[in-house]
Amino acid sequence: MFRITQYVKEVLEPTSIGPKRNPPGPVVIWNLIRRCNLRCKHCYSISSDHDFPGELTTDQVFQVMDDLWGYGVRVLILSGGEPLLRPDIFEISRRAKNMGFYVGLSSNGTLIDKDAIRHLVDIGYDYVGISLDGIGATHDMFRGQEGAYDRSLRAARLCRQHELKVGLRFTMTLDNAHQLPDLLKLIDEEDIDKFYLSHLNYAGRGNKNRGDDAHWEVTRQAMDLMFDTCLKLVRAGREKEFVTGNNDADGVYMLHWVQRHFPESASHIEAKLRQWGGNSSGVNVANIDNLGDVHPDTMWWNYSLGNVKSRPFSEIWEDIGDPIMAGLKESPRKIGGRCGSCRYFAICGGNTRVRAMQVSGDPWAEDPGCYLDDAEIGVDVGGERLVNRPYGKGDYVHAVR
Repeated sequence: MFRITQYVKEVLEPTSIGPKRNPPGPVVIWNLIRRCNLRCKHCYSISSDHDFPGELTTDQVFQVMDDLWGYGVRVLILSGGEPLLRPDIFEISRRAKNMGFYVGLSSNGTLIDKDAIRHLVDIGYDYVGISLDGIGATHDMFRGQEGAYDRSLRAARLCRQHELKVGLRFTMTLDNAHQLPDLLKLIDEEDIDKFYLSHLNYAGRGNKNRGDDAHWEVTRQAMDLMFDTCLKLVRAGREKEFVTGNNDADGVYMLHWVQRHFPESASHIEAKLRQWGGNSSGVNVANIDNLGDVHPDTMWWNYSLGNVKSRPFSEIWEDIGDPIMAGLKESPRKIGGRCGSCRYFAICGGNTRVRAMQVSGDPWAEDPGCYLDDAEIGVDVGGERLVNRPYGKGDYVHAVR
């Protein structure tokens, strides 16, 4: 995750550069259930509205939670499918809060009504993330259900009314990129706390819809709008949390934005970005799916590191006998192509490995989702690269609930 607001504030009010501090354990995104009441065209878990056999029982979930806490994990993002379809979701959430975890709920929002919001408030979720893929009919089309937009917006409003921190997640494709300005206007009008723009990633149902991914120039325009909007709101004293996900090249692109608009701050921002270090899949980010399989992040569902039913998460996560984990935990990672030659490799860390694997079959190849040209990353490959070429069938998709 790339935290835009953090770096915009660093431009306006720089802070000292101290040593990098990793969290005691990874953030765990936990897909507790695969069932979902919607059918989103970019779903990485390929969910649908029926029960999936073999999912973790309540007792098994509690055993895993105990191991996670003992290992140093302090942040749980409870997801799905649609997590509110799991009958014991509030029991699980309440136990996690009582243990001391930061607990986020990742929902499509359609089931958060006046009855459900009482449970959310009682549990005291630290954050509720709700997906919106556009305004009105655009969102309904992406979600495969008429009226989904109205119910999701109702959920966000209920969270705000009850003082729960709430954010909107937007997965950008060519079909909805034009609605980004309206969504940014919406979060200001509705006083939403956070906005998360997710780049497309090659996973699940999204891997079948790669042709819908935004052109490079559209991506660049979207990032410029995110930076400019964030700057405007911070200066106006209406600070909101703007973040992006699934493309760590955003950090490098922001550095170029700073160089254009605030050249006097460029060296400071570059140092801060290098301290961040980019992609942390397999290191500071982990995923447990509905069956208990552990993955380097939520986009790696086709690759299991082990299963918590037969082996503790703490052992699985430490095992560098697995070649993928060994490569992800290596610092710096050994990555080829443009990524390996990039002047800013220390900022983005080679970006998303699952995208490289989906396209080339090699998890250590260059990331085809980098939208910066060779000159911008200081690479001379001796051949032409079309800066504004649209992604085609060999390129990249992300999913949200």
